[in-house]
Amino acid sequence: MPSLRAAVSAALVAVGVLVGPPLSAQSPTDIVGSWTLNRQLSQFPQELGFSASFLPIEPSGGTDRQGRRTGVQSETQEGATRVRFLTDEVRVPPDRLTIDVTPAMVTITPEPGAARTVQPGLRDQQVKVGPITALTNTSWDTGRLTIAYNAGTSRLLRYTYSAGQSPGTLIVDVEFVEGNRSGDRVRRVYERTAPDSAPSTTSAPRGVAPPPATPPASPPAATSALDQRPDASLKGLTRLGIVVEGLGAEAAKCGLKQEALETAVTKRLTDAGLRIVRFSDDDTYLYVNVNTVTASTALCVSRYDVTVYSHAAAQLTHTASPVLLQVELLHKGGLAGGGPAVHADGVLKSVLEYVDQFATRIRDANK
Repeated sequence: MPSLRAAVSAALVAVGVLVGPPLSAQSPTDIVGSWTLNRQLSQFPQELGFSASFLPIEPSGGTDRQGRRTGVQSETQEGATRVRFLTDEVRVPPDRLTIDVTPAMVTITPEPGAARTVQPGLRDQQVKVGPITALTNTSWDTGRLTIAYNAGTSRLLRYTYSAGQSPGTLIVDVEFVEGNRSGDRVRRVYERTAPDSAPSTTSAPRGVAPPPATPPASPPAATSALDQRPDASLKGLTRLGIVVEGLGAEAAKCGLKQEALETAVTKRLTDAGLRIVRFSDDDTYLYVNVNTVTASTALCVSRYDVTVYSHAAAQLTHTASPVLLQVELLHKGGLAGGGPAVHADGVLKSVLEYVDQFATRIRDANK
């Protein structure tokens, strides 16, 4: 009998492990609808993106003593654009999402942004996502929708859409995947958008003429003519914030230090007559991102991007009210490779060249 009781107990434990806690059943229709981002419940980490270790080695560098190829890592312009756009979509999530589901297709429309349609079960589907095209693989799993965007060179951006535990919420989990390794993760929470008030459909009594329809209001006249001159968006710009990111342990091995880079950039902008504003998210700011990898003890490779961002409230053609947008005013980026002794100087020189170019364009726009 003890052996029988032990077997029964083991079976009950096994059932408990397999079944686990009760889960609320989900269906594809749970994520259908219009959703608005809840910024207070969502995650906004300071650093988010792929590392620089994805870059393939160019053969131009020759071979080492063991016959292995050496050289500078690089990627195509198309691949860099794809990675940058997909990463920026994660860093700046859409304020609203509309999701439509049919038996064969799913259409997701971000606002702002362009709609994209995916087909669950179709492998390596080419999907147009804004200015880029990405291969996607989409699947359903107990009501959860997973879309994996191929960013190239063994990198994926995996989105998972699921209904939240709270009624009327949508959870969007995003994961950066490099090879077989999981990278940065972020969770965004959306709430179901309240439907607009429906127009009255009450008909007039018989014999009584319905009231005349009210003509649509004319759009407000533009207060001023649109300035289409080159670099018009830089006119009036006299101050900038500075954000420097991406410099970690790999960068330190190659002599790159965040404080030194930030100090050098600040000096160049100050010498150009711009005022530097600290700890302000609302101002226009210069963003420097450097991702470094040590391909070997004798080779450092860095991807660097220098961007001037601002924010603006804009009334888009498809939105009922103005929305806050992050606007890219200027951008330049590149790659640098070399030995640890000289790598930091090369990266710093290239970054400062871009900073000087931006300062010149800002100065010329304000003449």
